[in-house]
Formats: sequence, structure tokens, C-alpha cells
Amino acid sequence: MLMKTAAQSLTEQLSARFAERIRGRLLAPGARLPSVRQCAQQQGVSVSTVVAAYDQLLAQGLVEARKNRGFFVRDVTAAFPARSASRPAAAPTGTPDSPVWSTSAWMATRQAPVDASALIRGMFHRVSNKPQPGMGVFPPEWLDTSFLPAAVRKVTSGSALRDFSLSYGEPMGDSGLRRALSQKLGVLNVHAAPEQIITSVGATHALDIVSRTLLRAGDCVMVEEPGWAVEFARLDAMGMRILPVPRRADGPDLEVMARYCEAHAPKLFVSVSVLHNPTGYCLTPGSAHRLLQLANTHNFHIVEDDTYSHLAPEHATRLCALDGLQRTIYVSGFAKILAPGWRVGFMAAPPDLVQRLLDTKLLGTLTTPALLEKALAWCIDQGQLRRHAERIRTQLAAARARSVKLALAHGCSFAAEPAGLFGWVDTGVDTDALAQRMLDEAYLIAPGALFHAVRTPTTLMRINFATTQEAAFWKVFARLRNAML
Repeated sequence: MLMKTAAQSLTEQLSARFAERIRGRLLAPGARLPSVRQCAQQQGVSVSTVVAAYDQLLAQGLVEARKNRGFFVRDVTAAFPARSASRPAAAPTGTPDSPVWSTSAWMATRQAPVDASALIRGMFHRVSNKPQPGMGVFPPEWLDTSFLPAAVRKVTSGSALRDFSLSYGEPMGDSGLRRALSQKLGVLNVHAAPEQIITSVGATHALDIVSRTLLRAGDCVMVEEPGWAVEFARLDAMGMRILPVPRRADGPDLEVMARYCEAHAPKLFVSVSVLHNPTGYCLTPGSAHRLLQLANTHNFHIVEDDTYSHLAPEHATRLCALDGLQRTIYVSGFAKILAPGWRVGFMAAPPDLVQRLLDTKLLGTLTTPALLEKALAWCIDQGQLRRHAERIRTQLAAARARSVKLALAHGCSFAAEPAGLFGWVDTGVDTDALAQRMLDEAYLIAPGALFHAVRTPTTLMRINFATTQEAAFWKVFARLRNAML
């Protein structure tokens, strides 16, 4: 709560609070600030105090006033339209009610590109020491292990550390790790020789390598919606035309994909087929077969992002297993389950794409950290990773049960059957507006608008089951949500 002091007036405190959130990207470009009266009520100050604070934000160039609509966070990148010349707007096609038309119309009329760095900075901004429901990783204490330091000591003993320092390492990645990954993928029925595997600086880097290899600015890419916010932003920043495909319980909407293929000839489809983020859905075999048939007919590649593989059953349907890595590319990493700071990811690709992907990797990073890759290989070979993943799955199942019970008890419902790390929750109120109120209570939530190509108001939000199993958060949530009803 704001408190008047000799050093800083209420107006200055309120202005500074919003300024910090805008600069820290907790309020994204285009986000609407609470109305003057709403803000005054929420913060316990007078209307005149809010008006003065908003005037200060206007003077600083952080917000803009739109007649009869309110105050909105300015997009400071809009003044520098770096990609406009290379990205002509697509003409609307189809009927006004069709997904194809709405996507084309969006590309032609959207006000500003998605700010990739804004989304990433928001992900890593530490709001408080409280468990954060909007974060996409496990709490640090869940990942604190003794075998990781032991693995590093093991691979740096003797003269090994000197050898790491005096050479770049292997361009494709440590050979021992690639052999271990090949065996690990075989358990999932994804058969990839070590020569088909390339390591990367995390799974996001692997996705970026694939995109830069197969796509050029202006190409159309199909991406599941709702989907990973950073993936939308990353592709947009590269100048791609994003075609959002509704994600259903059994898989992507194949009818929408077929219309996209006829109208736009997309080059790529990016899918989280197992424990989809944010819904938790898993692809069914029937949907997978029809999707692969569509890819073969219309000549596009599929990137299967299996980031959550360590949390999923081994028998879950994977496109790369059915396709045999012909038209599919498998991407995964270890940040979610093991060590976010190590940034070790990889891709398994069709043989005819390996050298092209490797060239892209070399242009961007030369090689990847051999020390950490060798340590990870040791963890896999010794069974440490497998046993750790089993412990995490057991711990997560208990946390998920508690979190679901609390969510239901505090007036929420689930838009998808709870599974994996994330829950797709219907709150009954605008979660963009709720997110601003939750920040006042030092909680960062993930409003549903973040998971759509076009940011529009929604009552949905994504929760992390590992960080929402305490009643304290839900009590604050219910109080603020009820005040908005």
C-alpha cells in the first residue's frame, strides 16, 4: 500500500511503481492501465493523485492517452519500424468468419509487432520471494541435487579442464552426449543415430537454429494457439508470418491447417505434442497420423518441441516416432528438469538436413560448452537423470493434486484436464487486469492473452502446479478476483 512520506509524495510513488513495471516489461506494450477511478480505488488514493501520476508517465513517454479509451503502455519500438519494408501485409482471404481470414486480417492491421525481449525480460523478473504462479520452471529447491556438482568434478579432473579451455570442442556437440541422447530417444521410439543429433544452447536455441535454416523473412509458419508466448515473439522478430492453429485435446485443428496450406503454403509447423504448454494436452495417434499425411501432401516440415518429455509417459504419441525423422525435427532440452543455468538442448533431424542445421549453429555460436555436455552425458549414463526425473514426477503429482483442489475451492474451473506442470485455468475475470492487481500483492501471474498470437482479453490464465500449492496465494487471488466480479 502507498504511504505518504517526506521523501516521496503519493503521486511520485504511484508513478514510480508503474514506471518500474513498464521498464521491467511486467506491463507489456499496448497493455491498458486501470481507469483513473479504478486505480484510485485499488491503491487507496484520491482521483487527483492518479491523474497526476498518469501525467508524469505521459511526460516520461511511458504511456499514451487514447481518447475515450484510457491510458496504454507505449510501444517504444513502434517509432523504429525495422521490418516494415520486408514484411508486406497479407491480403485477407476466405470468409470473415474463417480462421484463415482472421489471421490474414491480423497481419494486415495489427498495430505493432510482438516485443520478444519484453516477454523474455518479464519471464525472468523476480517480483518477490513468494512462489510465483506465472513462472515456467520448477522452484530451485526442487532441482537442487548433489549429482550435478559431482558430474562437473568428474569431467574436470586431471588435465580435462585444460583440454576444455584450449579447444572449441566438437561442432555437433560432445560425441558422448550424442550417443547417450541417441539411446535415450530410442526408449521413446524416436530412432536417431548420434550423427543425426546436434546440441544447442537450450531448446529455444535449437528452435531458432531450425527456423533460421528452413525459413526466410515473410514465410508463413503455423504455430499452435494457445501456445508458448516466446515462440510467437521469436518468430515475429525474425519477420515470419504467424498462422495460429487452434490446439484441441486430441491435437491441432487439422481443418484449419488444411485451409492454411491451400491459402498460404506454410513452410513449417511448430508443435508441443506432449504435455502442451499451456493446456497439458497430449496428441492422439489418430490425429498424429492425419497431421503427417497433411505435411506430406503440402510439403512442410514439423518441429516437435518435446521440452516436457521428462514429465510425460514414455508411451505418449510423438510425431517423430511415427514419421521416423523424415519430415519431422525433434527438439528438447534439460532446463525444465535438471539445470536451467546449464542451457543444454539438442535437436534430432533428418539426415539430409543435418549439415544445413550444423552450418546455422556454427554461424551463431561455433560450438556449445563441452564441459557441461560431458557432465550431462555422465548424469545420463549413470542413471542419475532418470532417477531424478522419477522423483520430480512423484513430487509434481502431489503438488498438482493440492493445487487443483485449491483452485476449485477458490472459484476457478479448468479449461483442460490438469496434467504435467501447467494448468489452464478459467478465472471468470479479465486476467490482464487481474495481473496488474496481483503485482500489487507481489505475485506474477501468466494471463491467457500471453499465449495468443493476437493479444486479446481473456478469462484464462496459466498456473504452475509446483508454485500454486499454497493457500496464501489463492486467498489473495480470490479476494482480488471477487472484487472484479
